[in-house]
Amino acid sequence: MQDSFTLAEIDQAADYVRARLVTIPRIGLILGTGLGSLADEVENPVILPYSEIPFWPLSTVAGHKGHLVIGKLAGQPVMVLQGRVHYYEGYSMAQVTLPVRIMQRLGVEILIVTNAAGAINPGFEPGDVMLITDHISMIGMAGLNPLRGPNIDGLGERFPDMSQAYDRNLMTLARETSSAAGVPLREGVYIGLSGPSFETPADLRFLRNIGADSVGMSTVPEVIVARHAGMRVLGLSGISNKANLYGDTMTTHEEVLQAGLILVPKLKQVILGVLQQV
Repeated sequence: MQDSFTLAEIDQAADYVRARLVTIPRIGLILGTGLGSLADEVENPVILPYSEIPFWPLSTVAGHKGHLVIGKLAGQPVMVLQGRVHYYEGYSMAQVTLPVRIMQRLGVEILIVTNAAGAINPGFEPGDVMLITDHISMIGMAGLNPLRGPNIDGLGERFPDMSQAYDRNLMTLARETSSAAGVPLREGVYIGLSGPSFETPADLRFLRNIGADSVGMSTVPEVIVARHAGMRVLGLSGISNKANLYGDTMTTHEEVLQAGLILVPKLKQVILGVLQQV
């Protein structure tokens, strides 16, 4: 497990990717559990397995193919992560967020991040799409902030502001796009935990009481690093399972993957609509 990367190591990975590109990406997308099929929409793709890219961590979870797909999507040059890695897989925060650093060094300006998330808000149903308006970094508050350690000034300032972690103009585009496409769009606060165990009913009631609407095991570290890098961020949660606030149902990973089949067409409409306007 590598706890930090030097600028030279980040650039080594970025240079490997750059050397294989026809078009330099402007927009990065990170696709969460069960949502990777959106990468199949990329035109004239250059596909790089994560295993070929220096220092890039390998996905070990079902529903994460482990490919970097680069090409055009809705006319935009994009870099799509078909699957991500998580802290619970045994990686450090530096490894979890290395792909965002590589995006930064390649010149990516906008990050669209998606995840499969559990509902905390009792009004949310599996198959809903939630626009992330803010997040609670529970994992960061516990000491696992991805910016911990020496700051590399060439990547960003020591104390980045997080008051607008999710770009307001991009949120407006997502609302307009979803409305035009007839895709109902929930809105709420996402909370990031470490995983891999799902939450107890008491956990969920606590998280609800502190203001969370959906919960997952990713996204927040990547968004923190993206904002440190000066990227604009749009976040979307695909609600994969109902709130289990009182312990009367069980949650499984297979349920999350199945929900992805319903969510991908909805997310596709929203994301492609946003890409056409940025």
